[in-house]
Amino acid sequence: MSRKLIERRIEKAESTFMEGLRLFEMGYYNGAVNRFYYAAFHGMRAVLATKELDSSKHSGVISLFNRYFIKPGLISKRASKTVTKLFSERSHADYDDFKVFHRAEVEKLKEDVREFLKEIKDVISEQI
Repeated sequence: MSRKLIERRIEKAESTFMEGLRLFEMGYYNGAVNRFYYAAFHGMRAVLATKELDSSKHSGVISLFNRYFIKPGLISKRASKTVTKLFSERSHADYDDFKVFHRAEVEKLKEDVREFLKEIKDVISEQI
């Protein structure tokens, strides 16, 4: 396990979350959804690095995360639901020509990601 890699991925998750917050504050909700998804994605890659796991595909990262952290109960099922929701919403934000996100729904995603990253960091601190 590379502590430096884990720390870098957490930094990336946190800075991407901050980008999402900025976009959210400015009313760019579709962009915020994208950044919130990627914050969670980098968080998953950070915790996977504690077990020297990774994938080149988003679906692979999510699958490994569920297999090694959700199923054994190291991370809550709520976190898995957050990731599933974010993956879907990010696709809509990026590729659906007519999808417009509104403040209230993105506010909920923002809080879910905040909790998700907290849980990820707690697990990482136990693992390293």
